[in-house]
Formats: sequence, C-alpha cells, structure tokens
Amino acid sequence: MIPGTFEYHRPSRLDEAVALLAEHGDEALVLAGGHSLIPMMKLRMAAPEHLVDLQALADLRFVEERDGHLAIGAMTSQQDLLASDVVGRTCPILHEAGALIADPQVRAQGTIGGNVANGDPGNDMPAVMLALDARYVLAGPGGERELPARGFYHSAYETAREDGEILTAIRIPLPAAGHGWAYEKQKRKVGDYATAAAAVLLQMQGGTCRAAAIGLTNVAAVPLLAEEAAAALVGTTLDKAAVDAAVAAAKAITEPAADGRGPADYRTHVAGVMVRRAIARAAQRAS
Repeated sequence: MIPGTFEYHRPSRLDEAVALLAEHGDEALVLAGGHSLIPMMKLRMAAPEHLVDLQALADLRFVEERDGHLAIGAMTSQQDLLASDVVGRTCPILHEAGALIADPQVRAQGTIGGNVANGDPGNDMPAVMLALDARYVLAGPGGERELPARGFYHSAYETAREDGEILTAIRIPLPAAGHGWAYEKQKRKVGDYATAAAAVLLQMQGGTCRAAAIGLTNVAAVPLLAEEAAAALVGTTLDKAAVDAAVAAAKAITEPAADGRGPADYRTHVAGVMVRRAIARAAQRAS
C-alpha cells in the first residue's frame, strides 16, 4: 500500500518545527528516520495530514561528553553512534545494542531520537536507556523540559511526551570507570525485532557486585526496568543462587504477547536466558 495524501514540511530550525506542530495539532506527525512511521503510514495505521521532517535540523546531530554525562542529539543516526569514539570510551553498551539494530541500511538512516521517542516496545534502545538511567530533553510550545527515561513509557506507543513536543536530546550519566556491560538479543533473522533482549550494567568491587541495572526489550507493552532482578545481584559475588534469583525476578515481570516470534511462555523463557547471558558477559567485562 501507499500512504494517504499529506502536506510535507522540512523546517531548518527547531523553533520552526515546534511552531508547525503547534499550528497543525493532531493533524501533524514528526518524521525522524522514518523506519517506524512510514511503514505505519503505508498500512494506513497512521494518516497525518501534515508531516514535519526533522532531517534538516543539523543542530540535533551531536555526540559529546559534557559535565559528567554523555549528550546525544536526537537526530544522530545509529551509524553515527557506532562510529563515535566518545560512545565507545564512555558508554560501550550503546555500541553493542546499536550493532544489533536491524541492518546497515536502517542504521544509516534511523535515529536515536526516533528509536527512543515513539514508544515502540520492540525498539532496542529504550531498555538500554532505562538501565543507563538516561534523561530525555523535549522542546515544545512551553519551552524545554527534561524527563527521566524511567517513567517515560506508559504503554505501547504512548509516552510522557506531550502533544507538540519534540525530543531533542538524550543525557546519560557517565557509567563508572571499569563497569561491566552487555546487551543480549535473540531474534529470528537479521532486521527483526527481538524475541526478547536484555541490557545489563554492573559495578564490581573486590569480587562483589556494588550496583546493577537490568532492562528488558519486547517482553511487555513497554520496555521494562527489572529492579528486583538487579537488587538480587547487589551485595553478592554473582554466584549461581544470586543469578538464578535475578533471572526469576526478571521473568516474573514480563508480559509478552504471543506472536510470530513464539508463544508467551517461550518468550518469557528467552528473556531469562538473555538476562543470564548478559549478566555473565557484563561480569567478565567488569574490573
């Protein structure tokens, strides 16, 4: 199918984009990389009368280390992230997760802002952002505000972003030096969403886990922060009993839908396997 008719806008400044959304209200949608929106438009699941393309907003493309956090512009492509030495040095889990998104063509055009902003539970980066305790910067008619990723996702395709707002940047506290990280993902084929995936961050000291965070992808209507699972690791040597407890706690919060990737109980099982593998690899990397 082909999309319905719409008026195309390509603003060159952020304030122009915000003004267009304010002018056209519910009739307008924002286009970033387009890999989520355009397929929905082709299926007539989305039928905007006005399309506001952000590709010309060069000011929203950046990756910088600033005052103890990693700042990423929303229009930064996944490929730009993968090529960034700053990301590799400060937050390597973004490289690991980014390399598992779709395929090179998609990564060249898809943006980090689009991946985290539209509330698709199958996207990889939201769960990683939960584990990293990232914050999202949004611009709208009332000015700029900053929201935590934890709490941003309400249900499938529904977020805390208000009408007329545009996600402009992501701010990530720099993980501690020597932290361990891993993103484990099972998918049916290259380019597919995850059957289940897990992001794990660990801080170890003297063989004991001092801090942990676990995010889960595509096993509920929203990305999940597995707080009890992470808590089961803290204060332990990551022995089998602690890891088993973490896996069980992570599985307990999943609510996957049965689909072409498998029945619900299978996807929950896979989520547990991904958590176990991610813990093991993160522990190996922690120093």
